[in-house]
Amino acid sequence: MLYRAADVFVTTSRLEGFGLPTAEAMASGIPIVCSDTTAFPEVVGDAGLLVSPDDPEAVAAAVLRMRDDPALRESFIEKGVQRAALYTWENAAAKLADLYAEIASTGDTRSSR
Repeated sequence: MLYRAADVFVTTSRLEGFGLPTAEAMASGIPIVCSDTTAFPEVVGDAGLLVSPDDPEAVAAAVLRMRDDPALRESFIEKGVQRAALYTWENAAAKLADLYAEIASTGDTRSSR
């Protein structure tokens, strides 16, 4: 409900592990303005406006652009919903199962850390 009440989802975090709230907002049909750092470019792709978290003027301009350009807004909503569909628990579980199967088939027990 909170996401759907928003006009734009804005996050300018400098440290982000994955960006789950961003994926949730995209899935809820909310256009995204987010940092061009950490995991955001990978999670959001071309489905949102990426800005430097250190440039408040760029952040404000992106928010106003998203608010004031209905065609741009609709384009990002559509792209965001499609992009968010990639991030399901089922997909994550399948990728993890594939990784385990690969490790088991090679006998490689070393950590990749």
